[in-house]
Amino acid sequence: MSGLIVVPAYFPPAAEAWAELADTSPHLAVVNVDGGPGPARAPDFAAVAGRARAAGVTLAGYVDTAYGRRPPGEVAAEVRRYRAWYGVRRVFLDRAAAGRRQLGHYARTVRAVRAEGAEYVVFNHGVHPDPGYAALADLLVTFEGPWSAYRSLRAPEWVMEAGAGRFCHLVYATPRHALCEVLLQARRCNAQACYVTDRDQPNPWDDLPGYYGLEVQAFG
Repeated sequence: MSGLIVVPAYFPPAAEAWAELADTSPHLAVVNVDGGPGPARAPDFAAVAGRARAAGVTLAGYVDTAYGRRPPGEVAAEVRRYRAWYGVRRVFLDRAAAGRRQLGHYARTVRAVRAEGAEYVVFNHGVHPDPGYAALADLLVTFEGPWSAYRSLRAPEWVMEAGAGRFCHLVYATPRHALCEVLLQARRCNAQACYVTDRDQPNPWDDLPGYYGLEVQAFG
C-alpha cells in the first residue's frame, strides 16, 4: 500500500514551503488563512493558492467546527468564501466531534457544505470516531498527535474492515529515524493517508519538516 500525503499547510503566504509543495504535489494540502478563510479576501493568499493549483496541488480550506458547536450554515458560509476568494473546492473540517450523539449535526453540516460546492470533505477528529462518520465524509483523520503516542495506536475493528483510503493520520514530533516506522504503523492501522513532521507544539504545522523530501520518497 503506497501512502498519500495530506499536508496541514498552515504556512504564511511568503513561506518557501509553498514552492516545495508545488514541486511534490501531495494528495492534499490544507490552507488556513486566518483560522478559516478570514474576514476578507487576502490577496497574498489568493496568489499563492492560485500558484499552487496551477502547479497541480489540490487544496482544501480549513474550517473549525468547534466539536459541533458551530451551526451548519456558519460553516457553509466559510466554505463559500474559500471557493469565491481562493478557488478552493475541498474542505477540511477541524475539531470534528467523534461521538454518536453529534452525527445528525454533522450530517446537516456536510449537506450544507456540499451545497456550497465542496467536492471533498475531510473530518479531523484526531481520534477514532463513531463509525457513522465514515458515511458522511470522504476522509477521516483518526489520529493527530506526537510520535510518542502514535507508536501505541490500535485501530478498532470497523476501521480495519473499511478501505484504507478513508483514513488519515497526522503525526508530529517525529525524529527522522522513525519516518519509516510511521509508515508501517499507518499500514497496521489501515490508514493510507498520512503526514509526518519533526516539528512540535505549539504549532507543528507552520512549516514543512526538515526531512520532507525523504517523506515524499517514503510515502510515494
